[in-house]
Amino acid sequence: MTAMLRISELRLPLDHPAEALPAAIVARLGISATDLTSFTVFKRSYDARKNSKLTFIYIVDATASNEVAILQRHAGDLHIKPTPDMEYHFVGKASPALEHRPVIIGFGPCGIFAALILAQAGFRPIVLERGKPVRERTQDTWGLWRRNTLNPESNVQFGEGGAGTFSDGKLYSQIKDPKHYGRKVLTEFVKAGAPPEILYVAKPHIGTFRLVGMVEAMRAEIEQLGGEIRFQQRVTDILIENGHVRGVKTATGEEIHTNHVVLALGHSARDTFEMLHERGVFMEAKPFSVGFRIEHPQSLIDKARLGPHAGHPELGAADYKLVHHASNGRAVYSFCMCPGGTVVAATSEPNRVVTNGMSQYSRNERNANAGIVVSITPEDYPGGPLAGIAFQRELESRAFVLGGGTYEAPGQLVGDFLKGKASTALGSVEPSYKPGVKLSDLSTALPDYAISAIREALPAFDRQIRGFNMYDAVLTGVETRTSSPLRITRGEDCQSVNVKGLYPAGEGAGYAGGILSAGVDGIRVAEAVTASLLAEA
Repeated sequence: MTAMLRISELRLPLDHPAEALPAAIVARLGISATDLTSFTVFKRSYDARKNSKLTFIYIVDATASNEVAILQRHAGDLHIKPTPDMEYHFVGKASPALEHRPVIIGFGPCGIFAALILAQAGFRPIVLERGKPVRERTQDTWGLWRRNTLNPESNVQFGEGGAGTFSDGKLYSQIKDPKHYGRKVLTEFVKAGAPPEILYVAKPHIGTFRLVGMVEAMRAEIEQLGGEIRFQQRVTDILIENGHVRGVKTATGEEIHTNHVVLALGHSARDTFEMLHERGVFMEAKPFSVGFRIEHPQSLIDKARLGPHAGHPELGAADYKLVHHASNGRAVYSFCMCPGGTVVAATSEPNRVVTNGMSQYSRNERNANAGIVVSITPEDYPGGPLAGIAFQRELESRAFVLGGGTYEAPGQLVGDFLKGKASTALGSVEPSYKPGVKLSDLSTALPDYAISAIREALPAFDRQIRGFNMYDAVLTGVETRTSSPLRITRGEDCQSVNVKGLYPAGEGAGYAGGILSAGVDGIRVAEAVTASLLAEA
């Protein structure tokens, strides 16, 4: 990186001219315009808490004459610092005498980045993905949305790109990232065709259509570097000898021998979790959340969040993040908010209904949607590591029945939900879920404690976003795949605590939540695999 100075908290009006930013940098550093050599925007955000006074807030990296003197002059200024080194540095490269290639199970964000890092380091990974290439998978997914036909091996959850492909494509996270792996993720995405703005906007997103081409480009790079991606290869067994991985077996009967297996499964690989449990791989139940999707007119959210600036082309569709601590001790919060998006069918198992949210890059659909979910813990579903899966399945099967048994989702107007009566007709908000919504009474779709917590939270959310509990807003159910219901526990070396050579990774293993954090975890685990491979060489 060439920039040497990082300047933060530069505030400018929304409609500032291009020349205002370099002028602000010069003024902040106390230098002449000729001393500013170059600059790049590292981050641009805005604070919507006072929507009548919105301004852009910049963090920039700049090069200038006499940078040492500038830093000395501003030694006490927390907003002028040396730019950190954010370039990615490989922990090592492969030896030509590689005996066994590493195997990666799953080709979602975590598996993609684990494979990419290992391929770039020369380890020629083999990726086993149970689903299809992303374009074929897209056609199968539309089969459910448009024709009520589910392919259990190729859907929103399974296939190239993982569950994140059919989502808002959010690329931000609150994880700690001291080694700047997130920057590596974003940089690789831009190289694969993502808009360069994801490198600096505060809440970057891509959207489904753009993600498809990017995933294909990243696959091509992995293959060009000697890696292999094998589709429709469901892993049915892990070969373990004396507490160490020795290979995997697929549904076709093929055995692939290796000493290093990355489990980048995703949170819906329930049959694989069951197989791993049978093989004695240590795992434990973990908290997750369940709830509904809620839809409002996007214009309502824009007005509430942005005030007089609603519709400003530089701001786009507004989002929100809400939390309420209910009187029964449950936390209710918004999850995976999708501005200008749609609610989508996200089941991977027959005769079950699951909802999720998705947006395109433009975010220009009529409605805003988000999960309104309630936190639950293993105490709510006792019975061991797989009990959370059984709990999810029960709710998803119940939703299938409430929706009429055709993969339509059960729905209810917010006003009727708050009054405790079944909905019989839609109001001003038309739900976006496909194959469709069957109006009903959602009070039996979730446990009583979740229903009462959500009923308490919606009016509380209305105090933060005026109109949030509008009568005609629509709830659809159920949202159960917020995160993995279990954790495949690993040690500091990223290996399973009781099976060496097995690397639980990403969202399915309980170590990520979203595209960016899953990609970061893929990098982290790839480095652990690299260290082990180099130690063996």
